[in-house]
Amino acid sequence: MKNRMNLQLFAAAVSGKKLVYLYRIKELAATNDGTNLAFVTENTRSISVDADSTITKDGAIRTPGEPEIEIESTSILAKDDTMIDALENAMLNNKLLQIWEANLEQPGTTANTFKGRYYEGYLTSFEKSSNAEDFVECSLTFGINGKGEAGDVTVSVAQQEAASYVFQDTPKTGV
Repeated sequence: MKNRMNLQLFAAAVSGKKLVYLYRIKELAATNDGTNLAFVTENTRSISVDADSTITKDGAIRTPGEPEIEIESTSILAKDDTMIDALENAMLNNKLLQIWEANLEQPGTTANTFKGRYYEGYLTSFEKSSNAEDFVECSLTFGINGKGEAGDVTVSVAQQEAASYVFQDTPKTGV
């Protein structure tokens, strides 16, 4: 019997905070960068496909439909947060959004780029909840048009730092 290497033994897990999402109202593409939400606690991307069944004498035949993609994001509301307000207004006015998913564990082909996916779609659900014991929480659901496209996503140094602490030394930084 030949020895086979199980490459999964050498795999490293991707931390949830290393998969980031950036958003922009498409009509503002000429003037605004894609922006991440503050204090994100969870993101979800789901793909579902409805399928019709035709019963035959030999058993069921499945005919899959088109994939549907949804992206969900839950975050704690930051004081003076302008992005949540912009997304809520975009939903109320049926504005098309651009959404990028970037994996900060997989560098892209140039500086400050990472492997990811690009989507366009609409904010289809917006919920802002507050209770007496916790921070205000915003839950957003985005309905995606089409299937998205894989590519390199530019993530600024500031956005990368928001995803994780970056070591800072003791001398003044000049800021």
